[in-house]
Amino acid sequence: MKNSEGNFRAATSAVSRATGASGPGPAISCADIYDTFHAELGVCSLQFRSLGKWEAFFGPAETVATFEDHTPVLKCVSAAGNGRVLVVDGRGSLTTGVMGDRLAEMARMNGWAGVVINGAVRDSAAIDAMAFGVKALGATARRGWQATSGRFGGQLRFGDITIDRGDWIYADRDAVLVSKSELDMALVKGAAVAE
Repeated sequence: MKNSEGNFRAATSAVSRATGASGPGPAISCADIYDTFHAELGVCSLQFRSLGKWEAFFGPAETVATFEDHTPVLKCVSAAGNGRVLVVDGRGSLTTGVMGDRLAEMARMNGWAGVVINGAVRDSAAIDAMAFGVKALGATARRGWQATSGRFGGQLRFGDITIDRGDWIYADRDAVLVSKSELDMALVKGAAVAE
């Protein structure tokens, strides 16, 4: 690994924001991470759909809970992400999307590492074309029309895992993992970072 993972993540986010580059994102394998750190990890049992060109991403969690309303997500992605992963508990609803392509692009531009949604997105084809990573349960055309307050920074529980703000999230096509602290990726077999 040429750089530390934190330096790589920050550099990749900065380059992507500045150039709109469609790089592959960090080359991590949740299976390899699990093999190395299984005693320290929670593995989400939900079967997520992977969207965006960055099929893998990781970083400290920022949490938000909402139900069939995108406005709390908009509030989060409007702020600087600083390499964090936004974890959205939409209570598993597939009725209404809580993120569309405009919010995903805002998250990408503001330096979020990726988004994990226990719920649905909209505009999935447009999100799929982005140099960004989103995990969601599904997609729909519906959006919410009534704003709610949401809940920011609290503990989330879904898919047999508990996520607190500041926990570390590791996601790829296979899984979403949660760790109470940052993992030493140098210990993971095949943890080279894509450039």
